[in-house]
Amino acid sequence: MAAGYIYVLTNPSFPEYVKIGYADDPERRLKEFNRSECLPFAFRLYGTYEVPERLKDKDLHRIIDKLNPGLRAVETFDGKPRVREFYNMSAEDAWGLLEGIAAVSGTAGRLKLCAMDEAGREDEKTAESLAESGAVSFTEEDHLEKASRQTVALYRILKERILAFGAGAAVEPRKLYVSFTAGGKVFLAAVLQRSQLKIFLNMKAGTLDDPAGLAEDMTGRGHWGAGDYQICLAGEEELEAALPLIRQAFDAVKA
Repeated sequence: MAAGYIYVLTNPSFPEYVKIGYADDPERRLKEFNRSECLPFAFRLYGTYEVPERLKDKDLHRIIDKLNPGLRAVETFDGKPRVREFYNMSAEDAWGLLEGIAAVSGTAGRLKLCAMDEAGREDEKTAESLAESGAVSFTEEDHLEKASRQTVALYRILKERILAFGAGAAVEPRKLYVSFTAGGKVFLAAVLQRSQLKIFLNMKAGTLDDPAGLAEDMTGRGHWGAGDYQICLAGEEELEAALPLIRQAFDAVKA
């Protein structure tokens, strides 16, 4: 019988971060967080991992900090550091961490990914629109400086390949990602992370011809950019294999 759950929470108010913690009842914990009127958008439960023993949040966070101490949100207030329970990573990466733990322990059946409801999707769209309609402009350099040299090099190759498509292909940096457009319509969003390059194709589920299964259907799951498909790129070989899929998204918005 489960003692409780490790949970991953997201909030459109700060899309660069996720909250990872432990609770006997994640739904009740979620309601507690959402009682606050200090945030414009509500937290949502991205997923849970059922565990047989009760955990203290600080013990769970200590494990994550050992894996990567640079992920935790830390601020200085009144001359003292304040360590938060938020991590500078995408919800997909946080979920991947739990999937890895579950795979090693043979407990994948205890994972539960929560589908996003319509209210959550609307909140994400609204938050993204507000971020992009502000007076602050964003450049490619804003994204490149946060990524590893390997990811930056991979992004530059991706950009070169896409611009070679011609026919009005263009780059439009935004707050959370770099979008690639054709005829003013976004067909790909690139998210530069420390360890990999994530791309999101603006195509509806079921419309992508992907015999090798390179793209992941993100229907009902929170993600950046438009469309339902995500591809994680760790090297140039994977990028080259994904180019036919990228071309499909490009051709779809040009049609």
